[in-house]
Amino acid sequence: MTTSTAAADTRTAALALGDDALVLSHRLGEWMGHAPVLEEEVALANIALDLLGQARILLSTIGDEDELAYLREERAFRNVQLVEQPNGDFAHTIARQLYFSTYQHLLYAQLATGPGPFAGLAAKAVKEVAYHRDHAEQWTLRLGDGTDVSHERMQRACTALWRFTGEMFQPVNGLELDRAALKTAWLESVREVLGQSGLTVPEGARSGAWSAGAGREGLHTESFGRMLAEMQHLHRSHPGASW
Repeated sequence: MTTSTAAADTRTAALALGDDALVLSHRLGEWMGHAPVLEEEVALANIALDLLGQARILLSTIGDEDELAYLREERAFRNVQLVEQPNGDFAHTIARQLYFSTYQHLLYAQLATGPGPFAGLAAKAVKEVAYHRDHAEQWTLRLGDGTDVSHERMQRACTALWRFTGEMFQPVNGLELDRAALKTAWLESVREVLGQSGLTVPEGARSGAWSAGAGREGLHTESFGRMLAEMQHLHRSHPGASW
């Protein structure tokens, strides 16, 4: 592999991981002032800040973090479509967190033990993401094994987002991973949590014609454009402004 190819692959991987973290951070930030209880508002804010920190490190390694976050057009973002899905009701947010934090924890655990350029970041981030994963699992248990209403909503959310999960395991240039092991571990973990919660593992397709996911190619869902417009509004309206 030539030096220029390696650099291009590292940029591709940093952009994918950084955009995942940035977009999910913004989605979680939308809960501020709207969370069901005050303690949960703090928890979601802390998770959002952890993800924002990861995004800053990743994006700053390949360019100006502000330009990459606030001045790119929709088609230039490389996040998976799962993280851009609207918060929905609280169950949708938790289902999204369960799926993504389980994936991200397993991903960073692999990267932390490898020789790649993301080993240092992954070694630090895996500790943060372990908390994100535990938070999502505990809420899945509470909602799935709670009232009839919470169970129904949690099941509906898990089913609705299931078709977005296959995209997380698509190959990304620059990420040296055992994707088969990652996918197997993810499925086992999610199935165990859903089973303990009394929830049914969705049967819909995660890959193939009926699945969703082309975010890594720059194709995003309808709601992403509105989210991006809100996220970039201040920076675009007042270029160069400072506090």
